[in-house]
Amino acid sequence: MTTRIVELRRGILKKNDELAAGLRARFQAAGVLVLNLVSSPGTGKTAFLERTLRELRAQGKRAAALVGDLETDNDARRLAASGAPVRQINTHGICHLDAEMIAKHLDGWEGLSLDALDMLFIENVGNLVCPSSYDLGERIRVALLSVTEGEDKPLKYPGLFNSADAAVITKIDIAEPCGFDRELALKNIREIRPGMRVFETSAKTGAGMEAWLAYLAEQRRG
Repeated sequence: MTTRIVELRRGILKKNDELAAGLRARFQAAGVLVLNLVSSPGTGKTAFLERTLRELRAQGKRAAALVGDLETDNDARRLAASGAPVRQINTHGICHLDAEMIAKHLDGWEGLSLDALDMLFIENVGNLVCPSSYDLGERIRVALLSVTEGEDKPLKYPGLFNSADAAVITKIDIAEPCGFDRELALKNIREIRPGMRVFETSAKTGAGMEAWLAYLAEQRRG
């Protein structure tokens, strides 16, 4: 039985990787920068993305978002207030997005052309384990960590942080009352992924957003 389960998992991931490769080629051909945002529930991922979309819109950049949740379209409606095109993906109990879900919702996104976008953000389901195994065709995977979660998250979930291209620490404005040890958090992140870019941000105050937006512009040019 164990062998059978392993074989099924390998088959599922192989199919996903093939679909993701097709998506990546599609994104590259359209010239759109695609980012996959991964975090646990309550990290402030939606607030961070909402602030990002608003700032990009103010800069004249064209950005859109796909939002993954088990149920409801609460986050999608919230993000749509930024003025960016947003589409909800409900997984109905599945703890991650996969490449097939992304392809399906892109194809059915009426009125949106990838060629008309500079950036596409994928807000993954709140989970630190399953999403790390599924390639969505993104160019950049971002791991988010809140100051309320503790400094040892990277050590507890090395799979995600090791597969990420950048890390974002959120809610930095409340780091002091939370007793957040910034230096220890940075040490732990870099122990898992040496040299990874880390952004310390606050969606509420805007702290760190300038550096984050500069990084997006840099990656878009690259």
